[in-house]
Amino acid sequence: MPYDAERGHISIAIGGDILLSRSMRVYREPEFLRLRDLLNSADVCFANLESSVLRYGEGIPALRTGTHMVTEPELLEDLKWLGIKLVSCANSHSLNFGEEGLLLQNRYLDDAKIIHAGTGKNLREASSPAYFETANGRVALVAATAHLPAQSNRASHQRVDFAGKPGVNPLGFSVTFVVDRESFRALQRIAQSLGFDRERSRNIQRGFQSAAELGTFAETELDFRGERYQVGDSFDIVTKCNRRDLEENLRQVREARRQADFVLVSLHNQDTLGRSWLNAAKVTDIETQPQFVGEFARACIDAGADLLAIHGPHMFMGIEIYQGKPIFYSLGNFFMQNETLRQVPAHHYERFGLDPYSTPADFFDARTAGDKGHPATREFWESAVALCRFDMGKLSEIEIHPIEMGFGRTRSQRGRPLLADAQQGKRIMQRIIRLSKNLGTNIEERDGRGVVKL
Repeated sequence: MPYDAERGHISIAIGGDILLSRSMRVYREPEFLRLRDLLNSADVCFANLESSVLRYGEGIPALRTGTHMVTEPELLEDLKWLGIKLVSCANSHSLNFGEEGLLLQNRYLDDAKIIHAGTGKNLREASSPAYFETANGRVALVAATAHLPAQSNRASHQRVDFAGKPGVNPLGFSVTFVVDRESFRALQRIAQSLGFDRERSRNIQRGFQSAAELGTFAETELDFRGERYQVGDSFDIVTKCNRRDLEENLRQVREARRQADFVLVSLHNQDTLGRSWLNAAKVTDIETQPQFVGEFARACIDAGADLLAIHGPHMFMGIEIYQGKPIFYSLGNFFMQNETLRQVPAHHYERFGLDPYSTPADFFDARTAGDKGHPATREFWESAVALCRFDMGKLSEIEIHPIEMGFGRTRSQRGRPLLADAQQGKRIMQRIIRLSKNLGTNIEERDGRGVVKL
């Protein structure tokens, strides 16, 4: 064999969401340095960069409620030091600072020689595979996001006579709320009594929106103020991929399959409208992704993907093995430093009734109401990184290494990952083992880490 890549032996490390705001190279805890060594031992290490890479003052902040994450460009060297040189940029923070901020981020990543996918100056650029060269073969990354805080986040195609729009590679999806006959009739009465059906007719007459865009008013299906309801025998939530977006992404997966030795697909989704969403009393009870995520993941594998890395819920979910290929339904958090930003847009202060002289610390105190919410939820601060080994082009083993990010520590300390000790690792692995078993995957726990053998 003249080329090492012909053997099909490669190791791919994957992590979850990176919300990075501080340098990490100064730290010397043994558990942190062992994590760095683990990630650097892989041929390639991938994660989701859930931030905007720019300097404070660059870009125009969007009027949104989520954190306006800023990762200053100098911190990209820290990511490379840790081993992370392949990232997805398609996520809910991609346009925190508008199209200008998105294009600046891509330029900074290019300058740092970090390979990235999922955003671009038009849809073709955003959806196209990125390629990472390793000694053991060429790895392709296709990255998309299903979490679209605004339709304007979408990138659009460039035409011969019209420029494309910068944005993310989207995977849209439909949501249908299934209700019983009595509930459906109540919705119909409301729509008719408040004139929603007549409003729809008027909008069609104006000609600016099609009937398909405005939804239906039928005996068994009703579009009610932008949400679709359908008559059924019981209450349920049904989600399906947008066919056009799905086909665009599958086209790029097939392209990557022909142009690379290994194909990694990344999907960001924070809309956890799965079955467990119906009865979840608290956020940690949401343990499954909605149907469309599984539909997308399996379709990508059928089209040639070797590995699906899904992120967004900020908690580790289960692992499915489909056709011998792994689907990580959520990799949880990897870095969670969204509380140590140096500047925060004005509208965030206003949301919490803070005056113009308030500081970032005032805002974060108000947002978490004294470390409630995310800071008080252990599952947000405990996750894992996975090391996937391939032999002869096929998955042979997955090592799951639990990490902890300082649950219960102060804001200035928490958010940076350390390899969990044996006791912590066993607790973290219990949840991962349980959720993966529900998906038909058996994980063996060994001294606080997990192993999947194929």
